[in-house]
Amino acid sequence: MKAEIEIKRVENDDKEIREIQNIKTPTEGETLIDVEHMNLWYGDNHAIKDVSIAIPQNRITALIGPSGCGKSTFLKSLNRMNDLVEGVKIEGKLTLGGIDIYKDIDVSVLRRRVGMVFQKPNPFPMSIYDNVAYGLRVQGVRSRVQLDEAVERSLRQAAIWDECKDRLKKSALGLSGGQQQRLCIARTIAVEPEVVLMDEPTSALDPISTSKIEELALELREHYTIVIVTHNMQQAARIADKTAFFLLGELVEYGDTNKMFSSPSDDRTEAYITGRFG
Repeated sequence: MKAEIEIKRVENDDKEIREIQNIKTPTEGETLIDVEHMNLWYGDNHAIKDVSIAIPQNRITALIGPSGCGKSTFLKSLNRMNDLVEGVKIEGKLTLGGIDIYKDIDVSVLRRRVGMVFQKPNPFPMSIYDNVAYGLRVQGVRSRVQLDEAVERSLRQAAIWDECKDRLKKSALGLSGGQQQRLCIARTIAVEPEVVLMDEPTSALDPISTSKIEELALELREHYTIVIVTHNMQQAARIADKTAFFLLGELVEYGDTNKMFSSPSDDRTEAYITGRFG
C-alpha cells in the first residue's frame, strides 16, 4: 500500500504557522513498516545482514535473540537513531506507510512519528508535567488548555495518572523506577506517534512493575504500533502478536508468536527458545 505525503499548514493557539508532514497510515493489521534487504555496518562490522521484515499496524512485534545479535541495532534503525553513530553505513529500503525513511522524510518528523522508550528510565530533571509536555512544547504548542489535555491523556494512557495527578508539579526524579518508565512512555505518546519502539523497557524493573508495563503495552496496541526488544521469552509469548528471532545479525525466523513458540520452523529458533543456547 503506497502512502501519500501531505504538507499541512497548522496554526496553533499562539498564531504561529508551521508545516508538518502527515503520513497516511494503513489500517489495523496491514503493513506499516516495511524493511527490504537491510544491511548495516559499524565500520567493518557487518551488524545487520540482508534483513527483510513487514511489521503490521496496531500490533506488538517482539525482537528476540541473544546479546549482540543485532536486534537493538535494528530497532534503532527504525527511527534513524543509528545516524548518530560515527562510521555507520546502511543499505536497503525501510519505509513507514510507504515512505522511505532514509530518503523521503525529514528525520525530525520521523522521530515524532516513531517514538523510543529506552532500557533505563530517563526522565528529565524537571516536573512530571513538564516531562510529558516537553515534546509538545518543542513542536510549538503553547496553549495551556492543549498542554493540560495532552498531559492528562498521556498519563492516563500510560496508566500512571492516578498515581501522580496530585504531584504534577513535583520532580519526576522522585518517582519509582517503574513509575519513571511509565512516565517516559507517557512522554513518548504525548506527541501522538504512530509507532512506539521499546528497547528492553522492563529489564531494570521488578516483577510487579514489569507486569504493569506489559499490561500497558497490550492496551497501547489499540492506538499505536509497538516494536519491542526483549530477552524475556515469556514476555514475548505473553504480549507479542509477531516475533522475530535474530542471530548473528541475521533474521532467522519471523511470524506469529504462538506458532513460533509452539512449532518453530528453524532448528536454531527452537534451540534458542528452549534455552539450549543464548
